[in-house]
Amino acid sequence: MKAAEQAYAVLHRGIIEGEFSPGDRLTESDIADRAGVSRTPVREAMRRLEAEGLLRFVPNQGAFVTAWSDEDVDDIFDLRAMLEGHAARLCANRAADEDVEELRQLAKAQLKASRGRGNGRLEEIADLNARFHQRLMACAGSERLTSMLASLANAPLVLQTFRDYTRDELVRSAAHHLEIVEAIEARDPAWADSVMRSHVLAARRVFYMRRATRG
Repeated sequence: MKAAEQAYAVLHRGIIEGEFSPGDRLTESDIADRAGVSRTPVREAMRRLEAEGLLRFVPNQGAFVTAWSDEDVDDIFDLRAMLEGHAARLCANRAADEDVEELRQLAKAQLKASRGRGNGRLEEIADLNARFHQRLMACAGSERLTSMLASLANAPLVLQTFRDYTRDELVRSAAHHLEIVEAIEARDPAWADSVMRSHVLAARRVFYMRRATRG
């Protein structure tokens, strides 16, 4: 792995998994020590994370982990609900039989993994979740929509929320996916849109609940 990629991986994981909290100041020297690289690739990694919204630079002060306001949270989840709901609607109109079957298999695998959460399965669940949403976007067949959703789906608060899910919340999320597949198979765009919107807004509720718990 290249030094910049190694530094990026250490920073990204630390932010997403909560090792670095919102508002924390990060120094190049500290991250270089953690990643086992020089400061130059750390600087490159930090600029990449700034572009992704994970870090912000303050003149004469340094790099800080991005803190998300309630307005940021609401904007991101509201936009995701609208855009991903539309994607589900398009998919219900355009899906081929093989699209439906692939989405179903991904949803079933996620549900099975969610019911057995533990022993390191969270990464598997996260991967299945991402693949489901990516496959649905491909089924929707709109490059513009895919582009608009890319930054929202990868927003750090979305990834952090997913890792905060309880077992029951993971199962509910996977069950939403299965219902979305049923709606797509039934060629019912309104149903698919409605379930996807509920799916995204339930994730927002989890985010607020966990933030309140952490204080």
